[in-house]
Amino acid sequence: MRTALITGASRGLGRALALSLAGDGWSLVVDGRDPAALDAVAAELRAAGSGAVRAVAGDVADPAHRRQLLAAAGELGGLDVLVNNAGALGPSPLPPLAAYPLDALGEVLVVNVLAPLALVQETLLLLRQAGGRVLNITSDAAVEAYEGWGGYGSSKAALEQLSAVLAVEEPRVRVYAVDPGDMRTRMHQDAFPGEDISDRPPPESAVPGLRRLIEADLPSGRYRARELEREPVAGGAR
Repeated sequence: MRTALITGASRGLGRALALSLAGDGWSLVVDGRDPAALDAVAAELRAAGSGAVRAVAGDVADPAHRRQLLAAAGELGGLDVLVNNAGALGPSPLPPLAAYPLDALGEVLVVNVLAPLALVQETLLLLRQAGGRVLNITSDAAVEAYEGWGGYGSSKAALEQLSAVLAVEEPRVRVYAVDPGDMRTRMHQDAFPGEDISDRPPPESAVPGLRRLIEADLPSGRYRARELEREPVAGGAR
């Protein structure tokens, strides 16, 4: 039985991916900061056919919470896939770098860079044993200069570099930085307060690309989720 750990699974892309995997019988460890929302998702996952579900409410920036996630994966017999999906946008409306509060930037870096690396470090033994995969959810803001996106974009750029180096250092584990593209999510709405984002595709639109990374034999690298539905895809292509 295959097991995945998905952070930030109480809504948006994390929830959509978890539901997709549950439908194929995967066992799942999921987390989120809202216990009620996470419990609701856990019930959905069980109803969808998940082999087993461990829902652990908490913040990925908290070392004690990360240890709980590792323990939950151990209870399920191991770990095949780690999806670092939980993220922090930072202040909204998005401030220019000249006025970016440095304490807020520090919080963004902890959630978007340090916490994913810490989870990799803590689950690496399980992932090595399984020949597993790490999916670090990134953004085009990591490689494009968008006004107002300096804080979030720099954190995702750092996550991408960590992913690239980790792939070199850990050849037994596939490491992917994957850009899901624009989505109709709460974070995206927070980035554009007061604007209508109903034209953005739902999070489910990125799931087929993520599933291909989880299940196909693609080399470590950076990918755009929606390009993964088209053949051929060059590993590591921007």
